[in-house]
Amino acid sequence: MKKRRGKSRVTVGWREWVSLPELGIEAIKAKIDTGARTSSLHAFNLKRFRRDGVDMVRFDIHPIQRDSKTSVTVEAPLVGEKTVRSSSGHAQKRPVIETTIVLCGIPVKAEVTLTRRDVMGFRMLIGRKTLAGRFLVDPKRSYLGGKPPEETRKRAGRGKG
Repeated sequence: MKKRRGKSRVTVGWREWVSLPELGIEAIKAKIDTGARTSSLHAFNLKRFRRDGVDMVRFDIHPIQRDSKTSVTVEAPLVGEKTVRSSSGHAQKRPVIETTIVLCGIPVKAEVTLTRRDVMGFRMLIGRKTLAGRFLVDPKRSYLGGKPPEETRKRAGRGKG
């Protein structure tokens, strides 16, 4: 294992609460997935548009797990598209945004793909590009960054846009 001088890594569990402050999401439960290269966020009602010459995307998020009634509408600059291949080999082209993910109190600028994750257990996956060089994953532990207050978890996001 390589040692990095002067840089300590924070240990995270296999699932953590994160916030997406630039998107107005105070708390969303995320699965830490070292098998996924890029982070991914549940999004629906995706609409692409241009504002002042900038490609944008507007989408809705269900920030609370197992709650499809609460939704937050978000707008963000579109930075591109990526083809993502699932573990079953299915390839899907997804829009990509760049945003700050706060994981265990540490803000990380990351590319995030947008996709429907209705049937998945987690509304967000944190991939290895977001984790690299900053975090170590302990697959036996959960919520090492703590849980947000219950009121924040219920509210989960106000949205921006």
